Amino acid sequence: MSTHLKSFPLIRAVDLFCGAGGLTCGLRQAGVDVRAGVDLDPACAYAYRVNNKAEFLLRSVDQVSPKEISAYFQGADFSLLAGCAPCQPFSLYSQGRSAERDGRWNLLRSFQRLAQKTLPTFITMENVPRLGEQKIFGDFESSLKALGYKVWSETVNSALYGVPQERERLVLLASRIGSISLIPPTHKGKVRTVRDCIGKLPRIHAGSMDFTDRLHQSAGLDPINLKRIKASVPGGTWRDWPKDLVAECHKKRSGKTYPSVYGRMVWDAPSPTITTQFYGFGNGRFGHPEQNRAISLREGAVLQSFPKSYKFVAPGTPISFTSVGRLIGNSVPVKLGKAIGQSFVDHARQHRERAFCKS
Repeated sequence: MSTHLKSFPLIRAVDLFCGAGGLTCGLRQAGVDVRAGVDLDPACAYAYRVNNKAEFLLRSVDQVSPKEISAYFQGADFSLLAGCAPCQPFSLYSQGRSAERDGRWNLLRSFQRLAQKTLPTFITMENVPRLGEQKIFGDFESSLKALGYKVWSETVNSALYGVPQERERLVLLASRIGSISLIPPTHKGKVRTVRDCIGKLPRIHAGSMDFTDRLHQSAGLDPINLKRIKASVPGGTWRDWPKDLVAECHKKRSGKTYPSVYGRMVWDAPSPTITTQFYGFGNGRFGHPEQNRAISLREGAVLQSFPKSYKFVAPGTPISFTSVGRLIGNSVPVKLGKAIGQSFVDHARQHRERAFCKS
């Protein structure tokens, strides 16, 4: 339990769709006592448990009972139900496919069901901005208001809260004890940059690993992609390359509208959004600003504002770029989670102070 909790109102939380624990980690940094996380991906279990000292329930959210959730809230001054339902059905990367046909669409309804049955003091949800355009999100907000919650929701740039990447997310906060909103930006004057966060990590080559941190390893590059990254400049595109290096698909009319792949990051700016495939040079602007490689798994995690010591794989277990990349890319950025947690801690403290003054 965080040492800060002694001086804060005691908020106990359960994190639905917890993944590797980005939101939980941020909430704990703010002083929220997260008791458990729920996720159906077994790859999340080690990272969630070992870093956050909380219970991990390996199951789908629609298989969790309200009684189980309520048990974790026992003894708290305030309770918080948190979660980030899988964003893929609502993501821009899913355009052209019907979200309603995706089975994950109904997971938000499972979240809604648990909120209605447990009636926690607070509720928060984070997702891609496009979810805010969907009827299911409007229904979710309306259901909370009908239960007496004051609801705030807005699209937030994570960079304004200390996350070193341009990552816009839809954040919802709800409270049964009064009006609430996210705390003001903590980094409005000076956002954190790629250099701030990964500039001092040891140099490695494509396909190699730092011997002091095996998560600081980079995917290999075939000969053509090695030539391409050498021809790339920070903030540039494949249009800067010699013609013989340009991929055939980009020479077609349809490919000319996708300049944001095969690019290098810029040192003195936030990174682009870290996706689940950030470890691949050709998957976005994920080239290291100066080294001839894609960013490492550790660098991706740090750009998601995870602590540099955060563990994702048990000792002696092989590291899968696909698996770890998914855990990191799908996570709520830790610093955004901290801002969310701080919003609830401040709100609870103010409520307690008002109640004390009236007594």
